[in-house]
Amino acid sequence: MRILAIDTSNQTLTVAVCEEKKIIGQYTITVKRNHSLTLMSAITQLVKDVGLTPKDIDRIVVAQGPGSYTGLRIGVTTAKTLAYTLNKELVGVSSLKTLAANCTGISGLIVPLFDARRNNVYTGAYEYNEGVLTSVIADQHIAFEEWLLQLKEFNQVYFVGEDVEKFRLQITSILPNAKICTIAQWQIPNAAVLAELGRVSEPVNDIHQFLPNYLKRVEAEENWLKDHTPEVENYVEKI
Repeated sequence: MRILAIDTSNQTLTVAVCEEKKIIGQYTITVKRNHSLTLMSAITQLVKDVGLTPKDIDRIVVAQGPGSYTGLRIGVTTAKTLAYTLNKELVGVSSLKTLAANCTGISGLIVPLFDARRNNVYTGAYEYNEGVLTSVIADQHIAFEEWLLQLKEFNQVYFVGEDVEKFRLQITSILPNAKICTIAQWQIPNAAVLAELGRVSEPVNDIHQFLPNYLKRVEAEENWLKDHTPEVENYVEKI
């Protein structure tokens, strides 16, 4: 199975083409760029460079969220469009799980996180069980201090992600025994890792109903909801 994996859920843009467990080609850039301008050109060039055409791809795997609202929309929309027009399978994978999956060989709880502003985070908790990454605490949007208090019951906690450094003082004050990742390549999403997670996952049944997993509404949407009642579910997507 040939897989095209796409992650634009945060500042890093990473794309990979894999076949089974083999990486055929990969493109990753971490500098801040406009994903809407760079994603398709990166996909087109990568597929061309590895000697394939879009029709040679069997499955599209995309980081579904949480993360940047704009980044998620770009990645998910691109993946849906490719899957539909090429008649290929589509798989969505948690952006947080993709980050946690970098941490091979780590014992205990792996805690990936993204800064959600105002001392809130997008986060979850995972652990490797006989080589398989499993969810221990579901992905969520939560106040960071509340999250740290939840994690106090665990003996081994390993934080990963570029945004972790922003919270170092809070982590060390409440969880002095927690470890913070110092391996640069683990701190950012890896499309080849995403491809492997997507390879062993079930594709979606309805491409059209596939949506980003934001975990939290944007501020403008929350303000609008104070004075309005939506008539349909997922009304923002309908608009």
